[in-house]
Amino acid sequence: MDTQVTDNQEAQLIRGLRARDESAFREAVRNYTPGMMAVARFYLDHAAAEDVVQDCWVTVVTAIRDFEGRSGLKTWLHRIVANRCKNRLRTAHREVNTEFSDALEPELAKRFDARGHWQSPPRQRWSEAADALLENGALNDCLDKHLGHLPETQRSALMLYEAHQRRSDEVCNILGVSASNLRVLLHRARQKIFLMVETFQETGEC
Repeated sequence: MDTQVTDNQEAQLIRGLRARDESAFREAVRNYTPGMMAVARFYLDHAAAEDVVQDCWVTVVTAIRDFEGRSGLKTWLHRIVANRCKNRLRTAHREVNTEFSDALEPELAKRFDARGHWQSPPRQRWSEAADALLENGALNDCLDKHLGHLPETQRSALMLYEAHQRRSDEVCNILGVSASNLRVLLHRARQKIFLMVETFQETGEC
């Protein structure tokens, strides 16, 4: 949680940041980074969230001169983080906009026929896989590893829609994708998680 900062302390911090005072910068980082990370984790995985927050602090050194005080410093910082996360997700979507027509990974492709239908479907439903993840700590650790290997748009769609329970229209807006593309992102991400759970339960290997 963020350290509680009084109005006077905040005003002093802002003056120190504007003056490029190193101790003020360290204090601001200590006080506000936990809340900024919480905002970033709403959109991104942990590693990407850390990158965004670090990048935002670099931006704050210059941007603080334009801070007008219409909101509190914490609110201003959280808004910077949220906007940077949304921009990162939209950029990721533009960079992988061929993803929807690309072939599936080899271990998935061999389980589909020529028309794109399952020949060997997952043996679990999404809800069953989710229950298995909740009940098995080692499997949960494996999930973290596999989430890190998903394309960023797939991972973000899955986290926003499933973990954070965002509505589909909100996820579409954040990611800058259409409803049909969101369905594809979720479908492919879920398939990979299904297969990961199957492999773990059959072999005990991640």
